[in-house]
Amino acid sequence: MNCTHPFLDADGDKLREECGVFGVINATDASAATALGLHALQHRGQEAAGIIAWDGVEFRARRGLGHVAENFSSSEAIAELPGHMAAGHVRYSTTGGAGLRNVQPLYADLASGGFAVAHNGNISNAGVLREELVQRGAIFQSTSDTEVIIHLVATSRYPTIVDRLIDALRLLEGAYALIVMTPEGMIACRDPLGIRPLVMGKIGDATAFASESVAFDVVGAEMVREVEPGELIRVDFDGNVDSLHPFGNHSPRPCIFEHVYFSRPDSFFAGRSVYEARKSIGVELARENPVEADLVVPVPDSGVPAAIGYAQEAGIPFELGIIRSHYVGRTFIQPSDGARHAGVKRKHNANRSLVEGKRIVLIDDSIVRGTTSMQIVEMMRDAGAKEVHFRVASPPTAHSCFYGVDTPERSKLLAARMDVEPMREFIKADSLAFVSIDGLYRAVGEKPRVKSCPQFCDACFTGDYPTSLTDLSRREDKQKQLALPVDKVA
Repeated sequence: MNCTHPFLDADGDKLREECGVFGVINATDASAATALGLHALQHRGQEAAGIIAWDGVEFRARRGLGHVAENFSSSEAIAELPGHMAAGHVRYSTTGGAGLRNVQPLYADLASGGFAVAHNGNISNAGVLREELVQRGAIFQSTSDTEVIIHLVATSRYPTIVDRLIDALRLLEGAYALIVMTPEGMIACRDPLGIRPLVMGKIGDATAFASESVAFDVVGAEMVREVEPGELIRVDFDGNVDSLHPFGNHSPRPCIFEHVYFSRPDSFFAGRSVYEARKSIGVELARENPVEADLVVPVPDSGVPAAIGYAQEAGIPFELGIIRSHYVGRTFIQPSDGARHAGVKRKHNANRSLVEGKRIVLIDDSIVRGTTSMQIVEMMRDAGAKEVHFRVASPPTAHSCFYGVDTPERSKLLAARMDVEPMREFIKADSLAFVSIDGLYRAVGEKPRVKSCPQFCDACFTGDYPTSLTDLSRREDKQKQLALPVDKVA
């Protein structure tokens, strides 16, 4: 199911975030609070937004393509969603593709009553489950992996909605953070490894859930705690809160890229300030990969905290040698290949008076395809930089993500095709270095990576996937079968 970076370049040379979810129960203006919460999570998904509210009699939904402000900024829009319980979603599609029919929350009338679900993550065996459900007579209305959850709940033979949801979730592989609404109340749950984030807060007598703590800041809520990996929290209309752990004990594997890039820097993730973690990554990067230079320059905005940490540790001045335009539209017209290639200059411009004649350390959060990095290095040289040294606040991204992050196929990832020196030559930098995986772990407050049982999901760096990837395995098996040679008849 999932979400996009607001200034993704034309070549897709940036990892696109997973979606954002927000829900609140026992609030006077539940849909208004949900709209505000989604606005704070807008960075997690800019393709579409949706809210469903329960007024005690029926569920009412409003969904639309585009930003939260485009769909929920008017009093008339909020008035369409009365009630004391609401849940919302901002998305970029990883599974299912674009289109209004895939905009969440999804809703269905089940035998037990209405059922609405907002999902952040990606079900890595959704294809197999979908085929089985269709063979049993299920009729799908969307192409989203989230709808598989609804059908599994609908066909479960357990008596209560909570037990039916648990029964459904036991069949899933992959990552999910869910907010579910029924006529009985709200349910929030997180996959057994806690790959995708989910936090719980309080607004007076109301209980809220969100993908990031920053959403609570906006609505005036107090963060209570993270929803634990594998935990299911049920809240009813009397304010009773029950916590269940139906999936046994597992070693958590939260996504480490939340610290690197996805979460807003003013959020907390895995018990740590994201901003402080990113500064610490810069410190580790400076210790591991020093270089003589005159200025440390971030690639804005995501490279800023790491660049501050690098500059402080290295004793090199931090300067805004690149200025970013905040007014590049999502649908900017690109009439030719030349204009598309120049996309980086619409978003970033060299601050020539600072960089001319200087030795520059450029700090960015990651390198995906490498085209944007190459263009930024070229831009620095065109502005007169004497040397351009590129430092990356994450290890090389050499593997695709199957847990709700829209990464290019592996063959298009620069680090999957090249070692560091060829990558340096490709982006035309004077030097190139990445923070080590152990340095990244230290920066986020952990001991060095435990190979036998890693503390985070870091599969995009290591290829060590924490769950089975059934749909991927089936696709690969089919490709191998198609590639088998055909014996010629003599």
